[in-house]
Amino acid sequence: MKPVFKVILMEIAYLATFILGAASGAIHPACYAYAGAVLPLAFAFIYLYTCTIIRGFGAPTALNGFIFVLFLIAGEADIAYIIGTIVLTALAEIIRYFCGYDTRKGVRWSFVPFALSFFAYTAHWWTDTEGSLAAAVEEMRPGYDQLMIPVIDNIPVLIIVIVLAIPVSILAMRLAEKLLKKPAATLN
Repeated sequence: MKPVFKVILMEIAYLATFILGAASGAIHPACYAYAGAVLPLAFAFIYLYTCTIIRGFGAPTALNGFIFVLFLIAGEADIAYIIGTIVLTALAEIIRYFCGYDTRKGVRWSFVPFALSFFAYTAHWWTDTEGSLAAAVEEMRPGYDQLMIPVIDNIPVLIIVIVLAIPVSILAMRLAEKLLKKPAATLN
């Protein structure tokens, strides 16, 4: 299979994982708000494999850029998402550049900011709370907006969950390296 098609498959897998995280909000608003802490467990496999295909600049950009464009087209990209995604993607690219594109170290450390990408998507709850609650009234089941309020107001838990996502991302990348031995072996 050609590398371009492999990257497209990884972008689709990344999108599916993102949608799964967003859909978790149907269970409870806390699932949507905090899914970013566990999504790195899936993101790591996609990211590692993409980094072994794109050996220079572009693996984080290809994945986040794909979703970014789709969300712009779908009207899902607000200013918090745009800024967050650009910053996290740029950090991942910069770290990968300085640590080495072909190194495990470069992939591992660049994955940490990349793994936080879902939080850029959910940030609108805290940057546009009024708009998010209004959208919940229109789009979700009755009373969902009232379930959102305690989640939005609990900033300490949000901070803990974001901080928790960092060791989860490190663990997830180690797990991905062990399970994707052949692609990981191509990294120095």
